[in-house]
Amino acid sequence: MSIRVPLRQIAHARSGDKGNRSNLAIFVYAPEHYEALRQQVTPERLQTNFGGVLRGPIKCYELPNLHGLNFVMDQALEGGVNESLNLDGHGKSWSAMILALEIDLAGIT
Repeated sequence: MSIRVPLRQIAHARSGDKGNRSNLAIFVYAPEHYEALRQQVTPERLQTNFGGVLRGPIKCYELPNLHGLNFVMDQALEGGVNESLNLDGHGKSWSAMILALEIDLAGIT
């Protein structure tokens, strides 16, 4: 049986920028949800869901002691603050967009 919830129900996130690179950290509230986060929120999934605006490589750094993941997304800000006409040149909306992804908690206690 599948138990699907928006990621925002089990985690919080913070995003920032450096040029055309966006940094996103996601941390689960409860340690038992870390494995679901680690398995289901991957660079490949982000590319699949947001490939229209994520045009470069995505690296994921695991933070197991903090129950989180840190994503570094290149070419994610249409040139960055000084070059982009995008209203979100700092990439602050990445947190909200990624926290809207659904996560399956089936089998997670």
